[in-house]
Amino acid sequence: MCLLILLSRAWEMWLIVLVLYSAWICPFEFAFLTYKIDALFIIDHIVNGFFAIDIILTFFVAYLDSQSYLLVDDPKKIALRYLSTWFIFDVCSTAPFQLISLLFTKHSSGLGFKALNMLRLWRLRRVSALFARLEKDIRFNYFWTRCTKLTSVTLFAVHCAGCFNYLIADTYPDPKRTWIGAVNPEFKTESLWDRYVSAIYWSITTLTTTGYGDLHAENPREMLFDIFYMLFNLGLTSYLIGNMTNLVVHWTSRTRNFRDTVRAASEFATRNQLPSCIQDQMLSHLCLKFKTESLKQQETLSSLPKAIRSSIAYYLFFPIVQSAYLFKGVSHDFLFQLVSEMEAEYFPPKEDVILANEAPTDLYILVSGAADLISSVEGHNQVLEKLVRGDVFGEIGVLCYRPQPFSVRTTEVSQILRLTSTSLVNIMRVNKEDGHVIMNNLSMKLRESEKLRFAHPRHDGPIHGEWLDRGQPEEAFVSSKYENDPQEDSIMPETQESNLVNPVSTNIRKLKSWDLSIDDILLSSLEDKKIPEEHRINFNGPEIGANTIDAQCKHGSLGEPKLGRFELRKLPRVPEPNKERFSSKGVVKQSTKKRVTIHMQVPRDGSSSLRQPTKLIVLPDSIEDLLRVAGKLYLNHLITQ
Repeated sequence: MCLLILLSRAWEMWLIVLVLYSAWICPFEFAFLTYKIDALFIIDHIVNGFFAIDIILTFFVAYLDSQSYLLVDDPKKIALRYLSTWFIFDVCSTAPFQLISLLFTKHSSGLGFKALNMLRLWRLRRVSALFARLEKDIRFNYFWTRCTKLTSVTLFAVHCAGCFNYLIADTYPDPKRTWIGAVNPEFKTESLWDRYVSAIYWSITTLTTTGYGDLHAENPREMLFDIFYMLFNLGLTSYLIGNMTNLVVHWTSRTRNFRDTVRAASEFATRNQLPSCIQDQMLSHLCLKFKTESLKQQETLSSLPKAIRSSIAYYLFFPIVQSAYLFKGVSHDFLFQLVSEMEAEYFPPKEDVILANEAPTDLYILVSGAADLISSVEGHNQVLEKLVRGDVFGEIGVLCYRPQPFSVRTTEVSQILRLTSTSLVNIMRVNKEDGHVIMNNLSMKLRESEKLRFAHPRHDGPIHGEWLDRGQPEEAFVSSKYENDPQEDSIMPETQESNLVNPVSTNIRKLKSWDLSIDDILLSSLEDKKIPEEHRINFNGPEIGANTIDAQCKHGSLGEPKLGRFELRKLPRVPEPNKERFSSKGVVKQSTKKRVTIHMQVPRDGSSSLRQPTKLIVLPDSIEDLLRVAGKLYLNHLITQ
């Protein structure tokens, strides 16, 4: 089968060569030569023989049905289709009209048989089909294929016009009143080469509207031909200029669009008085995008089906993702699902990939290049770590469900894989065992690095376990559904010393559940700081069963599903020496110590929303006492009004 395909292609290309020969020789013989038995006569009939063989072979070549797009190989259907389409024209273009004209010796040079011989130009349809196929063939450059086609059309038009114009002069009764006879009355005695060059010279000067005036029409026949030829030139010139303009504009439009984008970005930065560092990042990003636009990696992948995209992503990114510390020990299927959701992006040097305290939306893996992990210490940026190929960043914010703790800035041109937090969490929820492996890898990484610490004044949820609880807005998950697995360990971030700037900064400690709440973190932090009992903020309230909490979490006061944003569990309680809480009559016992006590009352029947429980806050007697308590809580800081 492969041999037949190769032979078929070789046969088609050989016929194309013969078509080019026919396209040149037909007008030339029509204008300059007379029919006689010579070498050219034999060559013409050999060429006709090849096309006659092709006519026979066409009856056995399958064709593609234009409606069903199925390959038809039925000989009867093939023959019927060929006979009803191009068979007659192919026969006429192959008929030996030269040999027939020689049978009539008196008409061996008659224009009638020469005109019939011009039917061989019908073979040019093969060249047209060839160029149409080459323009769609990815192995050939479209620009040069198109230029070759336009050049071929122009040369063929010049050749035909020159031959036809010479034929008019050769057949005119008065040779001296012709465009060539006016300059050279004895032109018929000149060599064939000189006459042909003169004809092509006139055709070129007329086509290009140069008009030197040395060769011009001398009789009405030539004038009429020149009129029609120049009208034809109008259309041909428009066709050539239009095609070349499209090719050149397409070639330069990319640069023009880039310059317009850069100018618009510069005007935007100037109008809004942006800092120079931000302006430099904007322009660097646009320049890198222009340089890497030819890669069109993401555009190409987006246009493909998901299965093909997954295979390509697996081939390109699987080794680098597998080597990342965060995914050590996870299953092969889990990695395959991850790489299918990743997108590759390019960043220029000195561009911020993520900023500290921004929302945790993406996780990144450095494929090539380098970047710095930056932390702001007392208003100054400090490089904590140099990131190289295979390093992961942004995972703390995504997996711990809190703002990004650090900034990441590239130091050279870098290719970075981006994975959205939604995709990562969804995959981890489906593959729970791999999710626990990832969390343990993160915990081990944080233990090994003394520089990594959390320092955020605002905490809206648990550090771990949230990836199991987060879902779509229509769903609600509570961490208690994983309480049946007490063996799973959750490792919390740990530092060697407390953060003096932010008292809510937590330590990395190992806790026995995945559903640790922010209240637990605060209580643990207070215990570590050894704050006296009288200076703590106490949260008192009735105990609520886990079943009641689950029911109230899943169904609100109006019976609508609630978002799984907050962890609902037994309210944390701190042992107190005086056991301050609501009495049976609702009277609060008086405290002899200066402290802040918050009483929280949650109805047992679940009639009210858990998001707004009943609270009673007991403050010290004076504002000075309140500030003193707050100062003790914040590690003996002096707080004034």
